[in-house]
Amino acid sequence: MKQRTLSIVKPDAVRAGNAGKIIAEIESHFRIVAMRKLQLSKAQAAAFYAVHAGKPFYNDLVEFMTSGPVVVMCLEGEDAIANYRKLMGATNPEKAEEGTLRKKYAESMSHNAVHGSDAPETAAVEVAFFFPGCDLI
Repeated sequence: MKQRTLSIVKPDAVRAGNAGKIIAEIESHFRIVAMRKLQLSKAQAAAFYAVHAGKPFYNDLVEFMTSGPVVVMCLEGEDAIANYRKLMGATNPEKAEEGTLRKKYAESMSHNAVHGSDAPETAAVEVAFFFPGCDLI
């Protein structure tokens, strides 16, 4: 089933100069429907990660996601959500499979290079957060 999902190349990967490599790998598996590079404000990051508000890592997450530019993409493909999560690898890069984006590019569990939606409902909300419908090709 064709799906859309959100991908974020996080500030650690952008700062390290790995955004282009990550985008190239993504593009070999998915169609990029929309893409932009931006600097998240604290308000944007807080709103995007609101589901984690109150958790011990929330403030650090907002701080990290506003520490530099990110690249956000809407990806499309067969079973895009599950297949992109497989390409990303485990949240902890030490436990990620060889060849996954996090194994190759993540610095740590909290600076793990990429984000991807975890379910169709989440993907719809996350894609809409960054890309109004008129921006999707």
